[in-house]
Amino acid sequence: MSQQHGDVWSPVITPFGADLAPDERRFVSHCRWLASHGVGLAVFGTNSEANSLTVAEKQGLLNALVEGGIDPARLMPGTGHCAIGDSVTLTHEALTAGCAGVLMLPPFYYKGVSDEGLFRYYSEVIERVGDARLQVYLYHIPPVAQVPLSLALIERLRDAFPGTIAGIKDSGGDWEHTQALIDRFGDGDFAIYAGSERFLLDTLRAGGAGCISATANVNPGAIAGLAANWQAGDADQRQQALNVLRDLFESYPLIPAMKAATAHFSGAADWRRVRPPLVELDESRSAELVASLDALGFRMEGLEKTNHG
Repeated sequence: MSQQHGDVWSPVITPFGADLAPDERRFVSHCRWLASHGVGLAVFGTNSEANSLTVAEKQGLLNALVEGGIDPARLMPGTGHCAIGDSVTLTHEALTAGCAGVLMLPPFYYKGVSDEGLFRYYSEVIERVGDARLQVYLYHIPPVAQVPLSLALIERLRDAFPGTIAGIKDSGGDWEHTQALIDRFGDGDFAIYAGSERFLLDTLRAGGAGCISATANVNPGAIAGLAANWQAGDADQRQQALNVLRDLFESYPLIPAMKAATAHFSGAADWRRVRPPLVELDESRSAELVASLDALGFRMEGLEKTNHG
């Protein structure tokens, strides 16, 4: 797993057919397009609608990516589930495929669980996988999971599994928390990723690794461009431009909005489809979003050719 200063990963949106089955061909195509813009592929993340997918569906999509020629070293699959066995199964699949790391949610159904319980969960998964190649990237997303990963828990896991607990995605939306992670753990062998490109420049300047961000699905080149040029004189201007686009997408339900934009720029209306309980943007809101993107001069260059190729 690359842990170079300036990594950007996209939690890849998942296309569905009319029967709501994952569209493997379109998924592989979108991943190729993202990779061509210099971002890694954090498949089966929050914005992938991963918790609306079965383990078998994720296994099928992962196999399709590898068979489709996607370099597994570019893949960081989300493998965390509430059931320990499901996490072990998909983590085994990722290692077999050659993925160099996995992004692992905590078990999120029960609330108010202790650090001890979370430590036991991660320990069981790691020990049952039993593979020295395993690189676990913890996933801290309390606004959604409502199960935070404390600094003390992270330290305990690192001490218990050195070389396996490799980093964290901080999707708490609180820069002070990301800064605290970098201050405490940013020692070179623990990659700290912001959960939004909004914090990308601050993260890199503080010594973090980069970001794993939803809108890298639609704006990968610009986000990767800032990550590669964060020490350039125009870095602040680049960051502001990213924030403007992020603000626009966040003014809508984020996953349906990204899919609506992808449908528009690819010419493939099926991209609008989401799995219940999510609902796609209606025609009027989709048109409003596209008009706003046009006003910004925004394009997803090369997407139509790739998605129909």
